[in-house]
Amino acid sequence: MARIVRGGLIQTANPIPTDQPLDKIRQAYIDLVMPYIEEAGKKGVQILCLQELFYGPYFCASQDIRWYDLTEKVPGGPTTKLFQEIAKKHGMVIVLPIYEEERTGTYYNTAALIDADGKYLGKYRKTHIPHCQPGFWEKFYFKPGNLGYPVWDTAIGKVGIYICYDRHFPEGARALGLGGAEIIFNPSATVAGLSEYLWELEQPAHAVANCYFVGAINRVGMEEPWSIGEFYGKSYFCSPRGKIVAQASRDKSELLTADLDFDEIAEVRKVWQFYRDRRPEMYGALTSQLES
Repeated sequence: MARIVRGGLIQTANPIPTDQPLDKIRQAYIDLVMPYIEEAGKKGVQILCLQELFYGPYFCASQDIRWYDLTEKVPGGPTTKLFQEIAKKHGMVIVLPIYEEERTGTYYNTAALIDADGKYLGKYRKTHIPHCQPGFWEKFYFKPGNLGYPVWDTAIGKVGIYICYDRHFPEGARALGLGGAEIIFNPSATVAGLSEYLWELEQPAHAVANCYFVGAINRVGMEEPWSIGEFYGKSYFCSPRGKIVAQASRDKSELLTADLDFDEIAEVRKVWQFYRDRRPEMYGALTSQLES
């Protein structure tokens, strides 16, 4: 019998003006996703991922320090606790992007992983932090991640996480595959004109090179007052053969679901022996610092 896993991705647009109090902004975003989570539960979704920085706007277009007040501890913070209850209620694994405060003055762009019984399994901290394009000033807020590339055993299989800008780097995608990942999720916030031409190239390439599934999530619409561009949605699931098997719209908040045949992973790996044929002794240059 085929090993089918029903996955879900939620993409949303900003539901509230960004000049509102932070507690109202956070609650508005959480209120927005709750009906989609309930829908996912009714549809039998077994693993669900939300978009990057899901309970607020993409505030890294700003250098207003008030946004630090959206950060919380991971685990132990209110958002993680809330979604542990949600995961348990629906018997659903959840990939939960969060603004993490490790300690005062130290913050990470993070995603927590919660198992289907509500147990907190661990977290991934975004490794590659951009500061190269106008409006994407994440280095003003976040430190580069320091937890490596963990892969977790969950109720649905082995799960890895990559976040947004990470997707441009094949090294971490390969590390997740070497760690045994059967599916990786990349919650993102990216705009047309900057990255749209890459959106359906890089992550299918990771899926093919590593013979696993990918869930790619993007937010939707314009976010004032920054107007750094249109978040173009188009969240999707991609198979180990690089085929996009389900894709969301460009401009609507919605839940995307797909049935993923995890038996396909072994089928593809038997044909393409990319792990067997690696030559790690030849790759020293990949870990060498470039000379300035």
